[in-house]
Amino acid sequence: MEKAIRLDKYLADMGKGTRTELKEMIRKGRIKVNGEVVKKPETKIRKGEDTILLDNAPVEYVELEYYLLNKPQGVISATEDRRRETVVDLIDEKQRKDLFPVGRLDIDTEGLLLITNDGALAHRLLAPGHHVDKVYEARCEGLVPDEAVQKFRDGMELSDGLSCMPAELEILERKAGDPETGTEAESLVSLTLHEGKFHQVKRMMEEVGCPVVHLKRLSMGPLKLDATLKPGEYRKLTDKERELLENL
Repeated sequence: MEKAIRLDKYLADMGKGTRTELKEMIRKGRIKVNGEVVKKPETKIRKGEDTILLDNAPVEYVELEYYLLNKPQGVISATEDRRRETVVDLIDEKQRKDLFPVGRLDIDTEGLLLITNDGALAHRLLAPGHHVDKVYEARCEGLVPDEAVQKFRDGMELSDGLSCMPAELEILERKAGDPETGTEAESLVSLTLHEGKFHQVKRMMEEVGCPVVHLKRLSMGPLKLDATLKPGEYRKLTDKERELLENL
């Protein structure tokens, strides 16, 4: 049988308030356990067996949560921040208070971000030795040269000292600039990395003379960005997606 936990911890885990706030709620008789008002924070609760009501609304205990977010620009990959909105703030329907982003995307980067409280899964996705593929789409300044594809394939030693594993670069589109209209030359590329280092995509593209102007992550391991999600939107992972992640 699963170990019982204190009533105040049960409610705190579900994000219903701080321990101090919850003790006051309990003292005021706002909590019912199996239909009876309970006024002791230390009351033991059996998860999945006891029925908990807060102001007559049920509070179900959820161990793990998984959300697929299309991260928008301007939001930081953090759990909390006093000045800026975080990716966790975007998850309106979260039940747990301990959610976190798996890895990080720069504030100006969009795309796939997994939000969860599953630490074991996060380790499998992020541990350096696991080399989980991450696919990005980048729009860059200038015309990416053909020889850049081989440079990525061979692995790169950047001029700033960063050593990069072999990666895949695919040139999707190249547009020449037009002096008459004032448009600049630009390229659209797809990159597949097998590691995740600080500002790696931007630094690698800078190395081949084509700074990134817009970056989006399309996939991480078996998890792919849902094309129906607009920036800032999210959904829960499907059972199939969770199964794929568990098999990493």
